[in-house]
Amino acid sequence: MEQTDNDKLKKSSKNRSLDYTTNYKAGQDNVRFLGFDIHNPVFSTSALLMAIFITFTLLMPSKANEILIASRTWVINNFDWFFMISVNAIVLFCIAIAASPLGKIRLGGDSSKAEFSTFSWYCMLFASGVGIGLLFWGVAEPVAYYTDWYGTPLNVEARTPEAKNLALSSALFHWGIHGWATFGIVGLALAFFSYNKGMPFTIRSAFYPILGEKCWGTMGNIIDILAAIATVFGLATSLGLGAQQAASGLNYLFNIPDTTTTQVIVIILITIITFFLLSEEWIKAFVF
Repeated sequence: MEQTDNDKLKKSSKNRSLDYTTNYKAGQDNVRFLGFDIHNPVFSTSALLMAIFITFTLLMPSKANEILIASRTWVINNFDWFFMISVNAIVLFCIAIAASPLGKIRLGGDSSKAEFSTFSWYCMLFASGVGIGLLFWGVAEPVAYYTDWYGTPLNVEARTPEAKNLALSSALFHWGIHGWATFGIVGLALAFFSYNKGMPFTIRSAFYPILGEKCWGTMGNIIDILAAIATVFGLATSLGLGAQQAASGLNYLFNIPDTTTTQVIVIILITIITFFLLSEEWIKAFVF
């Protein structure tokens, strides 16, 4: 019988605790689809919900735009305090973990060694953590705040010394330590419960101390569905910005019209390339 990744992880790590032991096997509910190993309820449900959303936006773009803008405005007006408090709390939490004895826990176990060099790790970290977003908003965001393109921080007067200072401060808040702390806490939870506890590499595993075995049932499916939808929508934003940049570059270099059609073609090509790169069956076909 073929040894599962879950069994390998359990044997490779000495840093174990009986507090988080489960008989659930990583991938036991998965199915094979086009070379991918997917979790059926999570994949099918999240894919269906996203397909419904995409269809709605394509069939009724004006109505969808109206609803999305109204929803964003309502969230910002009513929950901006929550964003500020939660992000600052996450930063303090990360500092507390790093300064406490918990910060000495080695991800993967006491005997684990890094698979990539420090330089490669930093390259992957910045490419996946900020990438297109930083290239686009690194300049555009502080300039937008300074010129009152979409409001100024604390409603100060645009194009003033106060607006300049607050514009840079707001941009650093989004792209500095606060953003990395938010990424870090999610990555830390995934890594610890997966590599140190041998659980599936999904968000639901981080809730095992709270939900116990219920993580592998309906509650866990709901958590992973929400996480999948949030991840795809976040990637869609970054991909959309990247497509705009690529279309603009193609227009500048080759005089290709910078239109929505060009941007859609760029997105389709990136999606196809990513599909081939991530599909195990296609990798085997080309490599072997």
